[in-house]
Amino acid sequence: MPSLNGVKAFESAARFESFAKAAEELNVTPAAVSRLVRLLEESLGVALFERTPNRLTLTGAGQSYRAGLTPALDQIATATEQVTAAGRPKVLTVGVGPTFAIRWLIPRLADFSAVAPDVEVRLTTGGATASFGADWSCGISLGNGRWPDVKAEEMIRAELTPVCAPQLARNLLHPRDLAGVRLLHVGHAAEDWSRWLQAVGIAAPPASGLTLAYYGQALQAAADGSGVAMGIRPYIDDDLAAGRLVAPFKQSVPKGQSWYLLVRPGRETEPSFQAFRSWILRAVTVR
Repeated sequence: MPSLNGVKAFESAARFESFAKAAEELNVTPAAVSRLVRLLEESLGVALFERTPNRLTLTGAGQSYRAGLTPALDQIATATEQVTAAGRPKVLTVGVGPTFAIRWLIPRLADFSAVAPDVEVRLTTGGATASFGADWSCGISLGNGRWPDVKAEEMIRAELTPVCAPQLARNLLHPRDLAGVRLLHVGHAAEDWSRWLQAVGIAAPPASGLTLAYYGQALQAAADGSGVAMGIRPYIDDDLAAGRLVAPFKQSVPKGQSWYLLVRPGRETEPSFQAFRSWILRAVTVR
């Protein structure tokens, strides 16, 4: 068998018809490529190139040798990738907002790991205001389903309903009773309370309140007894099931938006995304 380094040097130089370009590809000097090819020719006993001052041309033997080497080296590269990939976890980078991640996704990731143990999930900052990251495998975002250059699949329709600590709920028998308690608002979703109150027949929201930056902060404040927050599903599902929060009223009002699973065209066929998509679409139906 000839030297593999010599074979690689010859195959690269044959493709480019240049020692200099082969040197760039192999990250060595042109002189090193020339020397490796010369040693290969000596070991084979045939000339592979005709060398002129301004041109490098394959001989008949060189053309025949290159025709057999290129597919063989491709097969080696493919086999090597398959072997090394088999030992590596598949990485799935999910762009998701912090509240959705903390209040819904992270508590369920152990279940995903059980059904797809070979997929390593990495969460990165996302959400409605974040652009789809170049390093994301997929994203989860709240919106109307229209994002440029991204495929969007609806997962969960967002619904609004007030929530509070159990001890506070005892005095809330009708939405009118909200006039006597502190309302917890979310700064980037200031219309939530107005939407819900108008839907249940109360024209204007009470004046008192406290504004927080994120849904997660408002829901934590509600669980601590600081007031009544406008809960949004699915953020509140686990807290309602555990009794940390109570929905004192039966009325649930659509927010007019949904959570979508986002993916760039061409990446939806990747096995790690397919596994995640199948799992999360099943998970969101268990409410």
